[in-house]
Amino acid sequence: MPAPHTRWMASLYHCRSIARVPPAGMSLYFEELDYRPTPFGALSLRRRRELSLGVDVFEIKLGDEFLMSSLFTASEIALARLGLAELSGPDLDVVVGGLGLGYTAKAVLEHEAVKSLVIVEALDAVIDWHEGGVLPLGPALTADPRSKFVLGDFFALAASKEGFDPSAPARRFDAILVDIDHSPDFLLDPQNAAFYQPAGLQRLAAHLLPGGVFGLWSNEVPDDAFTQRLAAVFAVARAERVAFHNPLQNREFTQTIYLARTDAAPELHEAD
Repeated sequence: MPAPHTRWMASLYHCRSIARVPPAGMSLYFEELDYRPTPFGALSLRRRRELSLGVDVFEIKLGDEFLMSSLFTASEIALARLGLAELSGPDLDVVVGGLGLGYTAKAVLEHEAVKSLVIVEALDAVIDWHEGGVLPLGPALTADPRSKFVLGDFFALAASKEGFDPSAPARRFDAILVDIDHSPDFLLDPQNAAFYQPAGLQRLAAHLLPGGVFGLWSNEVPDDAFTQRLAAVFAVARAERVAFHNPLQNREFTQTIYLARTDAAPELHEAD
């Protein structure tokens, strides 16, 4: 990812403080696994025990803000599953923009038709955590011969003619799945804005094969204006709501997966 997620974790943790534990118990209930300065601020990876649920939770923070959590992964997984569900052919070549904790990438590799996966990540620390086995999904991602990490700015690569695979310039893909900014209008970096405009989307579409799918994660409910923008560039486009239960607030939370496809394939099926 070109800049780390400043995720929706603040809303998920609203009105709830993490229980403090005595220093003698820190190794059992809380552990900072890594801490690194980055151009975007201090990046930290930590593991904590969520006592109310009886699970270990891995979290990435940038400064004081939560970027992502292993406790909330439904929409990251849905990004892969919904995007690949629109493709029926074998030997699929896929790009994931934004590695994070690895849930989208893992869900891609669970699809039997996937031949290769290029995972683009801007922060070397995040790649290191996976390659070093610090994160739970790291060993599976690094051991799968179909996947490889590319350290780079997804948005810059999307705007380039060379594209996402340094070993094969101008290579095109069956699917490009992106989970980086909060939403098309809530950006981590103002420079990302061009990607979500028609010219930026057209440059992204040039990296897709005929009938290829673009999938985009958003923390917000569907935005009709952005869906229309996608439809003006791609052959078909839609927004899919993904709802999941937030056990910390005991309520439902809704996010969005945008799906768009280039020409020369059957129309996107309607959601059930």
